[in-house]
Amino acid sequence: FIAQDGGGAGNNWASGFRQGEQHHEKVLDMIDRESDNSDSLEGFVMCHSIAGGTGSGMGSYLLEALNDHFPKKLVQTYSVFPNWSQNQSDVVVQPYNSVLTLKRLTLNADAVVVLDNTALNRIAVDRLKIENPTVDQLNSLVATIMAASTTTLRYPGYMNNDLIGLLASLIPTPRCHFLMTGYTPLTIADYYQNTIPTSGGDGDATPTSQEAAAAGGRASSNNKNTGRGGHSASVRKTTVLDVMRRLTQPDNIMVSADTRSPTSCYISILNIIQGNDVEPTQIHTALQRMRERQSIRFIPWGPASIQVALARKSPFLASTNKVSGFMLANHTSMAELFDRLLGQYDKIRRRNAFLDNYRREPMFKDNLDEFDSARETVQCLVDEYRACERKDYVDYDYASRSDSGGLE
Repeated sequence: FIAQDGGGAGNNWASGFRQGEQHHEKVLDMIDRESDNSDSLEGFVMCHSIAGGTGSGMGSYLLEALNDHFPKKLVQTYSVFPNWSQNQSDVVVQPYNSVLTLKRLTLNADAVVVLDNTALNRIAVDRLKIENPTVDQLNSLVATIMAASTTTLRYPGYMNNDLIGLLASLIPTPRCHFLMTGYTPLTIADYYQNTIPTSGGDGDATPTSQEAAAAGGRASSNNKNTGRGGHSASVRKTTVLDVMRRLTQPDNIMVSADTRSPTSCYISILNIIQGNDVEPTQIHTALQRMRERQSIRFIPWGPASIQVALARKSPFLASTNKVSGFMLANHTSMAELFDRLLGQYDKIRRRNAFLDNYRREPMFKDNLDEFDSARETVQCLVDEYRACERKDYVDYDYASRSDSGGLE
């Protein structure tokens, strides 16, 4: 759908929401037409950003509309969270837009896969050794995550072959449905193809673009080569245990939250292992080793839920790694991400800064109550994630946390 007037929402959540209302019929007609052509409609997947105007505002309106129009269908989103550094922030009102969108993601989405720009930039710089990552290079990481997360849906097996089955074990309680991702080994082939020559001037071979898997963790010294551009790359054989162990390492997690905090813990984990020669016995052995080491901390009020799904690699894509892994996890450190956002929101809201453009829109013409309602909803979400870390979470009182501006 492309609006005739164009123009976008100008980084204004309220403008995007209003335009969603204006084009309600056209957009819903398109969705209805597609859903009618579906043999067995299971749900919807939405990709958007939470910091701008159109992705956050119109995305929020679409979430509400889908929830109202298809109340029994699953709604999953891939939500891009902004850079939290003040030096790299593009939009000064991103805390406003993000908080308003998070309210809708909390109340109207069934699962939210968080794609954090801060973590994506960190991975590109620290792990892939790219000094100034471009949008295309960051998008390639996002595309890798999205493709890996839907592998078992596109190539169905005996389990995890539908969206509900994929998410059911990850989300034990409906509010805590914000999921973090991890992937290993990471590569951006185009970058290495452009920067690393195929042969050194002294006759020594240097890695090709296929061999430049820079995010594989620590490499042995005899496997490490350096190209003329000064970028190191490692080539090594990966095992199921290596992949599953590295998936939980903070360096490979695409959310800027501390998963190794003494109080934080995993609620549930789903690992998708891709490889054509992976045996179930290797999975069992890897899980047994991880349990023996007790390297992962789980919630005290439920079982240690690690699900593993096997998927085959595409025969049409060349890969230097026999095994690659994708992790979709529910972790209580997501509260840290939302807490950071609320801190930025409070700084500018306390001074009522940059609110003129919002007051021009119908939703905020009379008052700014929606801001306070959204903030309360996000605060309730943070409190619930914190409560997940305690043994008494099963007695958590939703009613006491839900007031006029909080969770419904």
